[in-house]
Amino acid sequence: MQRRNFIQNLLWITGGLLAGCSKRLSSATREGAVIKGKVLSGGKGVADVVVSDGFSVVKTSANGSYEFRKAPLAEHVFVSVPAGYALPHEKHIARHYKDLGTTDNWNFELEALGVNDDQHQFMIWADPQIKNDNDVRKLMTQSVPDVQNYMKSLPANALIHGICVGDLVWDNLPLFSNYNAAIDQCGLPFFQVIGNHDMDYRMGGDETSDNTFKKTYGPSYYSFNRGQVHYVVLDDVWYLGNEREYKGFITDEQLAWLAKDLSFVAKDKLLVLCAHIPVHAVENKQALYNLITEYKVHIMTGHTHYNNNIINDNVYEHVHGTVCGAWWTGPICGDGTPPGYAVYEVNGTELKWFYKSVGQPRDHQIRAMMERGTSNEQQLVANVWNWDPTWKVEYQVDGVNKGALPRFTDFDPMAVALYKGDQLPKSRPFVEPRKTDHVFKATIPQGAQQVKVLATDRFGNKYELVA
Repeated sequence: MQRRNFIQNLLWITGGLLAGCSKRLSSATREGAVIKGKVLSGGKGVADVVVSDGFSVVKTSANGSYEFRKAPLAEHVFVSVPAGYALPHEKHIARHYKDLGTTDNWNFELEALGVNDDQHQFMIWADPQIKNDNDVRKLMTQSVPDVQNYMKSLPANALIHGICVGDLVWDNLPLFSNYNAAIDQCGLPFFQVIGNHDMDYRMGGDETSDNTFKKTYGPSYYSFNRGQVHYVVLDDVWYLGNEREYKGFITDEQLAWLAKDLSFVAKDKLLVLCAHIPVHAVENKQALYNLITEYKVHIMTGHTHYNNNIINDNVYEHVHGTVCGAWWTGPICGDGTPPGYAVYEVNGTELKWFYKSVGQPRDHQIRAMMERGTSNEQQLVANVWNWDPTWKVEYQVDGVNKGALPRFTDFDPMAVALYKGDQLPKSRPFVEPRKTDHVFKATIPQGAQQVKVLATDRFGNKYELVA
């Protein structure tokens, strides 16, 4: 059934039938109207720019013109900003779209960068998840200054943008304005992904759950380009219509749109796909994987409040630790990852990255401590939160290299001390430690004077820490 709906929706965006759509009939722009306009830069038309209403996907002509028939459920028309142009924003919130409703004619004005953008950076925020004024205060006094300091460390002409992969707020949608103020102070253009805590509840099913988000941030799925990278944002949170019940699912209409969007993207481009719920846990993930199998893909997600890296054939999925840590209750997430964000450095189609812990230098990539084991022996425990199988983690005892530090799936001791038990943490006692696969342990001989952890990441960067 899902396959049939996918094919029917695909026929719509290529000029065929519309069937099985899940979203409401929009009041914006009369049904069946022809949407048209131009994409301009400096008053001149820009050719070959992709324009869409989330259903039809077309390219502009030689003079920058586009035209297509509006889909019944379309609410926005948006450009897939091409490489070589600035990312449109208003107070640093991305504005690459127009709300349909008052006219059928929509022009877009792009600003040429005047420089090659093959080298650029992007920042991933996951789950700021602000619930109240105290959370907002922490966001503004901890996270924002850290980003500002990172921005100051870059050259004046550096190209960098941000993407927040969902849960901007925590079921308190009026705080979107506070999130926006934080982004504006960070000082870089930011795109937004809808999370399960960014939705309207008790207004119907999935078809109404994104009303406020769309009014604030525009379409919930879209694409844009910078340099040799094609960025895609998807909504993979399916609201089930009952309080906060949802599942990870990508609608047929999004898959149909993505198939058409990717038809304009060369297979040698790097594809960066952003969503909220980790795609490897999404119910119909295979339908998505089938569309991207010919690309080199990095997927950016959040939602879990822990850091994890998953490699599957051509797809590297980065599940990010959160801006809010353990819901703003302490200095680490439940897996021991510090509150923070990830920074990605792009060079053509090559990608390098690191996790930036709030309030810590860039090389803060491991934490190590000495613990008493179950038999009262000395035990070295290290947490390497951005570990993947290419990392090398070793240890030394009194200057003697002991080789690889064994990896375990276990709890971070600091997270246990902070969060374990129904009375901890006091402000939000639902927070609990969780097991992770980036904990490393070894028994240390009694009387050892110095124990050191040495880690080397996939890019050859070395980190040392005395436990």
